[in-house]
Amino acid sequence: MTTHASTVLAPTVATPQPAPQERTGPSLLRASGVAVGLFLGARLAGVAVLALVVPAGGRHPLALLGRSWDSVWYLAIAAHGYGHDLPSRVPGEHSDLAFFPLYPALVRTVTALVPLGGGAAGLLVSWTAAVVAAAGIHAVGARLHGRATGVALVVLWGLLPHSVVLSMAYTEPLLTAFAAWSLYAVLAGSWLWAGALAALAGLSRPNGFAVAAAVLAAAGAEVWRRRGRVSHRLWTGAALAPLGWTAYVLWVGRRKGNLLDGYFEVQRQWGSRFDLGRGSWQFVRGLLLNGHRMVFPMALVIVAAGVLLYVLLLLERAPLPLVVHSGVLLLIALGGSGYFESKPRFLLPAFPLLLPLAGALVRTARARPWHATVIVAALAGLSYVYGAYLLVFARAPL
Repeated sequence: MTTHASTVLAPTVATPQPAPQERTGPSLLRASGVAVGLFLGARLAGVAVLALVVPAGGRHPLALLGRSWDSVWYLAIAAHGYGHDLPSRVPGEHSDLAFFPLYPALVRTVTALVPLGGGAAGLLVSWTAAVVAAAGIHAVGARLHGRATGVALVVLWGLLPHSVVLSMAYTEPLLTAFAAWSLYAVLAGSWLWAGALAALAGLSRPNGFAVAAAVLAAAGAEVWRRRGRVSHRLWTGAALAPLGWTAYVLWVGRRKGNLLDGYFEVQRQWGSRFDLGRGSWQFVRGLLLNGHRMVFPMALVIVAAGVLLYVLLLLERAPLPLVVHSGVLLLIALGGSGYFESKPRFLLPAFPLLLPLAGALVRTARARPWHATVIVAALAGLSYVYGAYLLVFARAPL
């Protein structure tokens, strides 16, 4: 039995179907190529700005992109496996088991096949994943609202204030790639692909479970709508979706001697726990009372903007899997303690939050092209300057 996008929307909302010309393979492929090309141009320009700024920091730009903060841990896992913890600037025990395995496994595979060092291999994996993610984001946007919105969605994602992370040896591009194509598969009714990609997303990052949650919510809505008369592909896809995340969490628990809580204990040692936002509130309160350097107010503004965009996404009655995916990522960012300055990075895979802005940008471009150009140029300037600041001067964890 085949399902359609309308089965995963709120019951009273019709599916935003693209126009017939949007569905033709060559035209859609050309539009996707434009979107990916603009994304690559945006990120290459960001790297160029970083190269101009980086002499002030005394390191090569590729070294900054390939070996900074969490990327050092991932590259160590790729080279030596788990159980080789690195010294940390923060007191306390910090286990490399906090880092999920798919990205270091891919880096290790690349180094085995190609004569590249760990940092270069990490960048190759991340850059490739970012391109795949851009294509997937365009596919989702184009399916829902047309090619122009799909292109705008990709451009906005590539020009976020924290989009420098998409050029680094980090896992956000990998998670976003699996998330985008899994969500597209749900909208297209391809449940096996949706579940398999969600399982891989769950092996990429701790918050990769958001993709599985979206698939499970969509599957549950479909089962309810059809009163249980659904294809076995839906049941299989739903069963596959949480396997990656669950398998790794249980593996760490078994290794730590506490099957259900072992992984979460590792996270607690890193200062990361879900405390319903208590840690975030304490940080914000201290920030408002005492003030701090630029990174923290900027992080607060970005997270607040994420909440506002989520409200707009709900008001637009977006498809259920996109709402659940973005909502879970936002809940994790808001409700978790730990490094507050990293929260904007955690929201990078929540690209559906940008759908309202993408639609507004398309409408502006059609009515006042010059205004849209100025907006995009301003976003690019902010993204490039702030990204260079984060890597070269901020000295704050990304």
